Amino acid sequence: MRVFQIESDWGFDNLKLSQRPEPFCGPGQVIVAMRMASLNARDLIVPDRGYGRATGELPLIPVSDGVGEVVEVGAGVSRVSVGDRVCPTYFQNWTSGEPTPERFSSALGGPLDGVMADLVCLSAEGVVKIPDYLSDAEAATLPCAALTAWSAIATHGQTRAGDKVLVQGTGSVALFALAFAKMHGAHVTVISSSDEKLARVTQMGADAAINYQTTEDWVRASRPITADRGGYDNIIELGGAKTLPLSLRAVRPGGTLSMIGVLSGLNIEASLGPIVARQVRLQGVTVGHRDGFEAMLRAMTQHELHPVLGDVFAFKDFKPAMDHLRNGGHFGKTLIQF
Repeated sequence: MRVFQIESDWGFDNLKLSQRPEPFCGPGQVIVAMRMASLNARDLIVPDRGYGRATGELPLIPVSDGVGEVVEVGAGVSRVSVGDRVCPTYFQNWTSGEPTPERFSSALGGPLDGVMADLVCLSAEGVVKIPDYLSDAEAATLPCAALTAWSAIATHGQTRAGDKVLVQGTGSVALFALAFAKMHGAHVTVISSSDEKLARVTQMGADAAINYQTTEDWVRASRPITADRGGYDNIIELGGAKTLPLSLRAVRPGGTLSMIGVLSGLNIEASLGPIVARQVRLQGVTVGHRDGFEAMLRAMTQHELHPVLGDVFAFKDFKPAMDHLRNGGHFGKTLIQF
């Protein structure tokens, strides 16, 4: 079968279209014929072993997100059947409860082989059935970006009607966060450097939009929005080093900073005083568990929420798709058609 894998040594140049034997289905396992995959920022980091030992060993099949059809089930499997359309979970061993080192070490696309293969063998506990209303392309976007946003908005953020939420940027996690926050009845502000993208998120339901490049101080500009509570209830923090100090000014006393992205750097210089004095919760968010995925799917089905799709590339054009993602400027998820 076809696979894309990082072989011989780490590095983007060593990402090769190759062949592997078809997998064998053991007890408690399923074989999934992949139909579509979608790319995340993490997929650009893995080939260069950006997560160190946690990235895994070579050869490694990259990419965590996709959708396919169950074509074989092993002994003892009852959760899914042949013919079911499923998504693999990002963390294969995290079905519910709190994170643990073991659960965090079960991520697809590094350290475990990912979905860039015609057939993948997975634990039956590590797949979820997909609602019929979603297309293959839409379903492929869900395991990482959508669940991360759901965890930040619903699981950890416990967003309620009337809450004020700020979302940084217009990437895939940000777009899902906007949709899920609106689903919960929140008022949502989106900040971006692109007026064109701000216009698009306004059409998607954003209540306020601020261009942080043309607005000298987006925190001050947002104060009339949150004057009734002294700041945002939840800030979807995707920027990292440069945006966290600003987010600390914008969050309300007792509010939450949902730390997801580090686009502007890992090392921060920020005063700890506001965190303590204003009892701010700094909540790291790393995707989520299977129970959260299935809860998200139930909510999406109730509201018939459709993900925002970007460009589609053929399987053989996986590396150009990665270049497209790296170059930025896109809107919606970058997809791979098998």
